[in-house]
Amino acid sequence: MTALIQRVSSSYVKIETEEVAAIGKGYNILLGVMQDDTEVDIEKLVNKIVKLRIFPNEAGKMDNNIVDVGGEVLVVSQFTLAANLKRGTRPDFNRAMKPDEANRLYELFKEKLGVFVPVQSGVFGAMMEVGIVNDGPVTIIVDSRQL
Repeated sequence: MTALIQRVSSSYVKIETEEVAAIGKGYNILLGVMQDDTEVDIEKLVNKIVKLRIFPNEAGKMDNNIVDVGGEVLVVSQFTLAANLKRGTRPDFNRAMKPDEANRLYELFKEKLGVFVPVQSGVFGAMMEVGIVNDGPVTIIVDSRQL
């Protein structure tokens, strides 16, 4: 499971012209669910994400986590994080989990993360406009296989 975490001052999701989710200070998380991912991967990611110290303290040093700063999270399903470019220039998404099971794990990820911070989300499988105002910018990639 791969999470691309962006520290944001604000973020939103629109479907067509309707805003379906929006947050202020916090994280925009693009979540890629891969074929072999399980609930163990969710536990690893959630544990790392809530403890990740990438918000500045009073001295400007990255030392606070999202709970410390009262941040929010906007989670967007992103199967394209499974892209394989070993052959040619057209991405292969065969590593991505099939939609039904991916959606189940996506929903469980949001639920488990929501125990610690307010969570909003995009709509699984929908074509979305995602607005992100990066803060920093700070962008971190976390792969559950490397934790």
